Amino acid sequence: MSAAEAAPVAVVFAPGVPGKIRAATALGPAFVAAIAYLDPGNFATNFAGGSSTGYRLVWVVVLANLVAMPIQYLAAKLGIVTGRSLPQLCRERMPKRARWAMWAQAEVVAMATDLAEFVGAAIGLNLLFGMSLPVAAVVTAVLAFVILGFQRRGHRPFELAIGALLALICAGFLYMTIAVPPSSGGVVTGLLPTFSGENTLLFAVGIIGATVMPHAIYLHSGLMSSRVGRSGPVSPHRLLAFARLDIGIAMGIAGLVNLSMLAIAAKLFYHGAGTPAVTLDEVHRDLGQMVGGAAALAFAAALLASGISSSSVGTAAGQIIMDGFLNLRIPLWLRRAITMTPAILLLMSGIDLTQALVFSQVTLSFGIPFALGALVWLTSRRSVMGEHVNTVKMTIAMTAVVALLSGLNIVFLGQQAASWLGG
Repeated sequence: MSAAEAAPVAVVFAPGVPGKIRAATALGPAFVAAIAYLDPGNFATNFAGGSSTGYRLVWVVVLANLVAMPIQYLAAKLGIVTGRSLPQLCRERMPKRARWAMWAQAEVVAMATDLAEFVGAAIGLNLLFGMSLPVAAVVTAVLAFVILGFQRRGHRPFELAIGALLALICAGFLYMTIAVPPSSGGVVTGLLPTFSGENTLLFAVGIIGATVMPHAIYLHSGLMSSRVGRSGPVSPHRLLAFARLDIGIAMGIAGLVNLSMLAIAAKLFYHGAGTPAVTLDEVHRDLGQMVGGAAALAFAAALLASGISSSSVGTAAGQIIMDGFLNLRIPLWLRRAITMTPAILLLMSGIDLTQALVFSQVTLSFGIPFALGALVWLTSRRSVMGEHVNTVKMTIAMTAVVALLSGLNIVFLGQQAASWLGG
């Protein structure tokens, strides 16, 4: 490895006045990453979890979103300081076998993510317009390409398009939260950590996978590295300050929307122990019957906006993963055709789509330790980060998160194995 590769590089945002950067131009990447925290998988896990366990998993939603903030900050910091994405640095610094293993698991994660996004958007189109699910999946692909087309005009048009769809999601859940105010007592009680109750661990793991999404880590580092300019140095400290603001606002919004989903489900659909998990179709139907047609419309519109925006973001993340780990780029249409095929087959299979979405998010939970472990490893190396290397406290805290998530995944696997053997 050359000295140039090993040394951290100073970076700036897109061309402008040297040494200066405005908040309006600095904010945006975290909002794109935040879409990953509000994709259809979040809808499925939060509504299923809230309807099946009540407010019991409030603490999981809150904790997952709080942990997501420093994780996304580390991803942004890596991109800002090095000018490279996490996958690119893994390719440069990992042994060949480790690099290929990282790419393979990252692609599995990307495919699980893509499946959830396509299925969710297709369900949204079905609920709004009565489209058949396979046709809705194709329409979703076309709409995702339209959003991705904004990237060719620069990062700002793409970020603004994603921001507009994020605003639609937030508006929908703001209306629903006002229409279905959660129980303050239930929310407070739900902050007490517990895994009691049937399927609580399943939904907890699903919520974590749907919230701390691995591809968002790869994506955010790539978004920040791609905004590198060549118009004179801007202090990395200043860029990092803007990144913290960007992440704080975006992740805060995502956390509130996720909490709103769970609380609405707990308020409307939980009827005590043994309550079955509600499907997205049932949420839409029952919102119309119990709250009103406007609430059902808001839910369907938010789900559609979530699916379209997250599908575009997921495709961008997939490109960053493949380009970074393998130094290989394939046409967007080809990647989209490959990744949408499993989703269309799933839509035609007739299985419970909400359950499939929940299990796709559980799959994502198993990818978090890989992405986060690599991120912590790189941002803790002075040869990579220079003066911006992680503090000892940050390294210990994030290592503990990796260990905790890995342990939770192992416990879940053990529980599922015991269940299968017992059955």
